[in-house]
Amino acid sequence: MSSFVHLHVHSEYSLLDGLARVEPLAARARELGMDALAITDHGVMFGAVEFTKAAKANGIRPIIGCEMYVAPRSRLQKDPRLDTNPYHLVLLARNEEGYHNLIQLCTAAQLEGFYYRPRIDAELLAEHAGGLVALSACESGEVPRLILQKKLAEAEARARWHQELFGPDHYYLELQRHEGLPELVELNATLAEIGRRLHIPLVATNDSHYVLPQDAAAHEVLLCIQTNTTLGDPKRLRMAGNDYYLRGPDEMAALFKEYPEAIENTLRVAEACQFKIESHGYHLPAFEVPEGETPESYLRRLCVEGLHRRYAQVTPELEARLEHELAVIHQMGFDTYFLIVWDLVRFAKERGILVGPGRGSAAGSLVSYCLRITELEPTSNGLIFERFLNPGRVTMPDIDLDFPDDRREELIAYAIQKYGQDRVAQIATFGTMAARAAIRDAGRAMGMPLNEVDRIAKMVPGGPKVTIASALEESAELRQEYESTDYVRELVDKARALEGVSRHASTHAAGVVIADRPLTEYVPLALAPRGEGQVTQYGMEALEQIGLLKIDFLGLSTLTIIDRCLKNIRATQGIEIKPAEIPLDDPAIYQLLSSGEVTGIFQVESSGMRKALRDMQPTVFEDIVVLLSLYRPGPMQYIENYIARKQGREEVTYRHPALEPILKDTYGIIVYQEQIIRMATDLAGYSSAEADLMRRAVGKKKAKDLQEQRAKFVAGAVARGIPEEAANLIMDDIEFFANYGFNKAHSAAYAVITCQTAYLKAHFPVEYMAAMLSVERGNIEKVAALVAECRRLGIDVLPPDVNRSGLDFTIEPVARPRPAQRLDQEGPAPAPQAKAIRFGLAAIKNVGEGPVELILKARGERPFTSIDDFCQRVDLRQVNKRVLECLIKVGIFDSLAGRGQLLAALDHMVAASQEAHAAREAGQLSLFGVASAAAVSFLALPQVRPVPRKEQLAWEKELLGLYVSESPLSLLPLNQEHITRTDQVDEALKGRRIQLMGLVAAVRTILTKKGDPMAFVQLEDPAGSIEVVVFPRLYEETRELWAEDRLVVVKGKADMREGRPSLICDAAREYDPRIDGTSAQPPAAPGVPEPPEARPAAAEPAGPIALPPEAGYEEPPVPPPGLDAPPVPRAKPRHLHITFRRSGDDERDARKLGEVYRMLIARPGDVPFYFYIPSAKGKVQLEFPNVTTAYSETLRDELLARFTSDLLAVEWAS
Repeated sequence: MSSFVHLHVHSEYSLLDGLARVEPLAARARELGMDALAITDHGVMFGAVEFTKAAKANGIRPIIGCEMYVAPRSRLQKDPRLDTNPYHLVLLARNEEGYHNLIQLCTAAQLEGFYYRPRIDAELLAEHAGGLVALSACESGEVPRLILQKKLAEAEARARWHQELFGPDHYYLELQRHEGLPELVELNATLAEIGRRLHIPLVATNDSHYVLPQDAAAHEVLLCIQTNTTLGDPKRLRMAGNDYYLRGPDEMAALFKEYPEAIENTLRVAEACQFKIESHGYHLPAFEVPEGETPESYLRRLCVEGLHRRYAQVTPELEARLEHELAVIHQMGFDTYFLIVWDLVRFAKERGILVGPGRGSAAGSLVSYCLRITELEPTSNGLIFERFLNPGRVTMPDIDLDFPDDRREELIAYAIQKYGQDRVAQIATFGTMAARAAIRDAGRAMGMPLNEVDRIAKMVPGGPKVTIASALEESAELRQEYESTDYVRELVDKARALEGVSRHASTHAAGVVIADRPLTEYVPLALAPRGEGQVTQYGMEALEQIGLLKIDFLGLSTLTIIDRCLKNIRATQGIEIKPAEIPLDDPAIYQLLSSGEVTGIFQVESSGMRKALRDMQPTVFEDIVVLLSLYRPGPMQYIENYIARKQGREEVTYRHPALEPILKDTYGIIVYQEQIIRMATDLAGYSSAEADLMRRAVGKKKAKDLQEQRAKFVAGAVARGIPEEAANLIMDDIEFFANYGFNKAHSAAYAVITCQTAYLKAHFPVEYMAAMLSVERGNIEKVAALVAECRRLGIDVLPPDVNRSGLDFTIEPVARPRPAQRLDQEGPAPAPQAKAIRFGLAAIKNVGEGPVELILKARGERPFTSIDDFCQRVDLRQVNKRVLECLIKVGIFDSLAGRGQLLAALDHMVAASQEAHAAREAGQLSLFGVASAAAVSFLALPQVRPVPRKEQLAWEKELLGLYVSESPLSLLPLNQEHITRTDQVDEALKGRRIQLMGLVAAVRTILTKKGDPMAFVQLEDPAGSIEVVVFPRLYEETRELWAEDRLVVVKGKADMREGRPSLICDAAREYDPRIDGTSAQPPAAPGVPEPPEARPAAAEPAGPIALPPEAGYEEPPVPPPGLDAPPVPRAKPRHLHITFRRSGDDERDARKLGEVYRMLIARPGDVPFYFYIPSAKGKVQLEFPNVTTAYSETLRDELLARFTSDLLAVEWAS
């Protein structure tokens, strides 16, 4: 038996204060021969369940505790002068009562007492002291602090109060010894004296914050991360000494040799604390069923009714499957669970909230299908119930529900309303320091230059499961730096000590927990980090371990897009479409997917997916299910086999004819977990439940399990007439594919959404793209890419306008449709679109919804007629100047005044609006209901030079993510088969030679170590942007080419750095519309390597170029000649020729002519314009030598839309 137990221990869940991981803590306690170990994190119980599991695994008894913060006054008082320095108090659960009281205290500290830290107070302690052991804590405890302040009488009184509250056997005065805190020697002596006088026992602790002595240095770094300081800061928070580790029993005994009873009492406390967190079944909330029904009978009735609604002909096979599923559900005690989920889905559908077709293995359940929880028919799709719910592995069912992300909160609110505020909560999750993040955090704490830290962090390969250890193996560059540079080794070693440690708590994206009783009977709660209600302090796995019902309410933006698209269709075309009614066999779906032009299509937007779709040419739903299943690391290699077999270029073979019914749909390739289950049942006689357990066991690759399952499978197969050799070969395949096999139910459910989005985009492109733009409006890079896609589809995206734009992107008719680009290279182009999309005001950077809603409310159904009218009607006191400036810069007022004028008059606009609205509030109204003459301010806009076109475009690019009024990019052709778009460059194209066409947006030049200049060029095309690396030799030859706003054509090798695309350029020239404006070159899929004769011959560089650390590229070989184009003759200057037809009403004509003039000058550019006005005596020509405009198709369409062709003719003439 151990002679000492640690009772004051901080784990990583004392966030950014404790470094000790839970598993190493428990393992170290076992190594030290301890029988028990406590966990006492600061103010929280985040790690209690995980710690319990780790302790049991290591054969020690867990003691659940918490170091509480106690408010000096009331937890409800929050005065910055008096309430920011709470006391500490260590509480340990002796029994179940104590555990529940600890939960109540931790919850109240978070929900009621939080002020910088979660705090309790004396009142709460008095209510919840039962079943707890209390320790007086470190020198920040109330009694120790009073002693250090020489308030001995008060200290003694407070010690007596705690003794009376917790009982004479359950309150201890805590002694600590740390070499950096010499005052503890005297403090301990005083505590011992008070203990002797009041008969309060002593207990020794070590305030452990990390596991091993050598962790001290990394812990110092952790504290710097917490406080945003560096190790070199003399004022930084630090632990006094390096002895806050898990000391051994002998070391503790030697440290407290003057107080041997304090060591012995740790065993006494540990013996008193016998509580363990254990699961006592499931805690499902009660579900009210109709009178005379039980959950079982009601579920059965709903399912039978649903079966007859779902199927025109109910076969005996369907009835048998439903009976089987219901029997398993009842046997496992989950009738109520299904009713709860059914009710949530019912509520959503009744409220018009879209529900996804299913997710995960739940789509394999006929019960789920009959209840309309899922929309995928399981039998025809070969989905297996036991993959979802298996009596052989008794775990809670896992039905995940997808909802539009903008309506998820309605479902949570319904659950709270139905089951009670105190029984529903969202779930905490803990962000940990991944490899790169750990390096960056450690580097900042060490005070290293940020660019050097970033350089080292970028040497770590990308990916979710990459560790520093694996990075040192995989990255020769990192390994070399680590082995040769001392400061890099120190940085990486410190980062490795931090890697994987919890850094912060957040709210799980989907998880919601619902209980049968108040949640605080099972789990402590906390405030959600972003204020979105309350969350459990335990994470997802911990909640499942203690039997609580967890349901995933996932907010899926794609469902929001579908929902908005359907509303757009209803509004523009009067057609009512329900997602479940979209035909999944529509040829247009597969034509669009086969084209690879799948921007905005669910799950298939990556360039690798686009290539796979082009190669596969899918024709049926099953093709999409297979692709979603195979497009993952590992099985991805079998995509080519599937395509070759589908297209008849590769023979389909089977190990035995009995496999054909199982593998026929996937051309003999094992793709799904369900296929493995069927192989075991159909070939070897397993039950479905046994087959699912076999699949799981084989996937874990444990030798014993593999041998047992092989023997059973082969014996069963041989007994059914399959030769032993074939049976073993089949088992070989099962073992190989068990890791790769994917859940078909999940893939099939998501393939439904893929096909639905493809259908909507193919048939209703304007409505679909408007929905996408609205959903993505907060991401200006995504908006820019989607606008480029609109252009490819022939859909105009009109600039934001104060009189026409809404909050989101809206649809409006256009006067003259523009033809669309073709989706493929064959067949007619899509019909021209008679509708355009108007830019939404909330998509403007720095604006937000509040100001936009204010403007739209003021506009109502009456457009603003002038800037003065705008200022009179919109209260600019509620629209800050920065917002107004951004609105002006992007041109929303262009129809009313010039941008330069408005920026110059910005302060006057705000002042005039303030004056008008203040007067209105003061009641200065005339008989006509408007502000009196004294309050009206007629704005006189200053006469200023028009803002240069280049500056206007720069504003648009900055605030909208793209050019809307005019752009050189509009000259570039789209859908050139030999041109790769920037949004297509990703890992799948890495190392391949490609050609790009775009605008030089920015150029950064550097000198190599040899002193040669080279450039990093930001190249933009309508789909996005990419970094182009131009090495010295090519840069010297093409220096004049790299000027901002120049259109260029570049070739080179695709690369990916830090997950961002780049191009290692080996050839470049200026864009030539005569050559590049058509797709005359032979078509080739983007990224496909050129034939050998078209590639540049390898050439040795003139010499090794040592680039600065930020580069990390190798210079390409010399490019072939012939890329340069012949010079292009300069085009004749063009102008805008406007014919204005008189109506006979001179006053009206003058007013209309003035409106046309204002619209033209509101778009500053370098295009001259002339008015031609026919009359009885001939034509009058009006010239404007001092003003110009910026011509675009959009301007022409707006002029014709506003004034009609009867009044106006617009010609773009030479």
